[in-house]
Amino acid sequence: MSVAAGDAKASPTLTVAVLTHNEAHRIEACLRSAAFADQVLVVDSGSTDNTVALAQGLGAEVHSYPDWQGFAVQRNRLLAHARGDYVFFLDADEVMTPAFQQEVQAIVRSGERAVWTIRWRMVAFGQELRYFLSQSRIERLFVRSMVREFTGVVHEQAQLHPEPGGTAVPRRLVRARLLHYTRNSVRTSLEKLTQYVMLGAAKRAELGKRGGVLRGLASGGSMFLRLYVFRLGFLCGGAGFLYCLFVALEGFFRYAALHYDRDSLTGRVIR
Repeated sequence: MSVAAGDAKASPTLTVAVLTHNEAHRIEACLRSAAFADQVLVVDSGSTDNTVALAQGLGAEVHSYPDWQGFAVQRNRLLAHARGDYVFFLDADEVMTPAFQQEVQAIVRSGERAVWTIRWRMVAFGQELRYFLSQSRIERLFVRSMVREFTGVVHEQAQLHPEPGGTAVPRRLVRARLLHYTRNSVRTSLEKLTQYVMLGAAKRAELGKRGGVLRGLASGGSMFLRLYVFRLGFLCGGAGFLYCLFVALEGFFRYAALHYDRDSLTGRVIR
């Protein structure tokens, strides 16, 4: 059954939804790449730079929620303001290439009820990691009416309404890759390291997992080996090394914090 089956004359519409917090340095490229959508929607988390003004100047519909309660809460706020039949969740450090735009438009025109995952073209430290074998597949494009809510402190996930008759929701892949500017500098990477280390540690603490230096070394070491060797990060020069190192450091410090900072992790929500 298609999204527009109830009204043969209606063409399905698309909302591109973006979360922001102090993204003035990159929000223009992101939103310009989404300008083809019927609704470009931004939920801002209390930016102190001119992110909001830039987004409004580009024609985006902007709603401010500075009471940060986590990524899932903010995505649910995006969902509440979305009006399109389909909603694509675009991060502020991502850009839709023309090929990606065309494929998304074709999906929306098809009216298919499904969930679509994306893959990335990674850019780190000013260089595209052309040889890096990114295996991340993330659900980003949904029929809006199918999504009940998002849950999770970090790496939040969409919870869907049951389909009629209990049928399984089809999962599809957007073939074109989404351009992802993952790490612009060493400084911002260090700031991001702290954020994701503590969020990951808090998530594991809630699950009752144990931490420690040895567990961290095992996690970080295996992660670096997998990314740098088996996913060909070593072919991407210094930028590839730094990218793999920072991801591995997250793995190490996550378990170190889980042990040494455990008493301060409960209920922790970090922007």
